[in-house]
Amino acid sequence: MGQTKEEIAVEPKRKRKHRPSVAIGFWIIKRLENLIRRYSILGNPPFFDTRDFSWVPTLEANWEVVRRELEQVLQDRERLPNFQDISKDQRSLTQDDLWKTFFLYGYGYKMEGNCKLCPETTRLVESIPGMYTAFFSILAPGKTIREHRGPYNGLLRAHLGLIVPEPRENCRIRVGDQIRQWEPGKCMIFDDTYRHQVWNETDGTRVVLFLDVQRPLAWPGRLLNKLVLQLIRWSPFIQDARRNHRAWEEGLER
Repeated sequence: MGQTKEEIAVEPKRKRKHRPSVAIGFWIIKRLENLIRRYSILGNPPFFDTRDFSWVPTLEANWEVVRRELEQVLQDRERLPNFQDISKDQRSLTQDDLWKTFFLYGYGYKMEGNCKLCPETTRLVESIPGMYTAFFSILAPGKTIREHRGPYNGLLRAHLGLIVPEPRENCRIRVGDQIRQWEPGKCMIFDDTYRHQVWNETDGTRVVLFLDVQRPLAWPGRLLNKLVLQLIRWSPFIQDARRNHRAWEEGLER
C-alpha cells in the first residue's frame, strides 16, 4: 500500500514529535523487563511448554475451523496489507510485499470488519486469557525475516501453524539458540525478546495465527504488567498502526 505525497510529508514531522516520548518509554521498559523476568511464573526460556497454557488444547482442536476462514481471506491475498503498511516500525525488518497480514486484534484494539469475516477465529482468540494481538501472518516463498527482538517481555508470542510448506526443515524459526519448525494444528509459544529469525526457504506460502498474550506473572508483577501494557496501547506506535489499518479498510471500501 503506497503513501500519498501528503502522508510522506507528514511522516517525518510525526517522527520528530514522537522521538522524546518514545526514547523515554524505551528507557523505562528496558528497566521493567528485569522485574518481569523476576515475577515470571513459568521462568524465562526461549520456548515454553504449551501444556502450561490452558487455552492451547481448544485452539489446536479447532485449527481446521481457523484454516477454513483463512482460506477465504487468502482468496483476496493481493489486497492484504504488508506488515510495514500497518506498522511502520517494521520497515527495518521488511520492505517488500512478501509478508502479508490480516489483523483481528492489535494490542487490544478490535478490527471489526476483519473479525466479521472470521467469526469463529474471532470467537476462539477472544476466549484466550490476556490476548492482546491476533492476526494471520502470511510469508511468501523465499521470505526471510532477519534477526531481531520484540519490544517488551510482558507479552509472550504464540503461533498456531495453519499452512506449513514442505520440506519442513526449510520453514523454521530460531529463538535464542533453539530452532523449531511449525506443524499444522500445533502451537508454539516463545519469548520474542530473545533474538530470533524466521526463514521460509520453500516454494510454498507459510501461514500462522500470530498471537500475543500476557505472560503469566506472580503478584505484583501482574499488576505492573497491566499498567505497562495500557501505556503501550496509548503509545504513538500503536496509535499510528490503528490509523494505518483504518486507512487500509477505507481503501477497500472505496
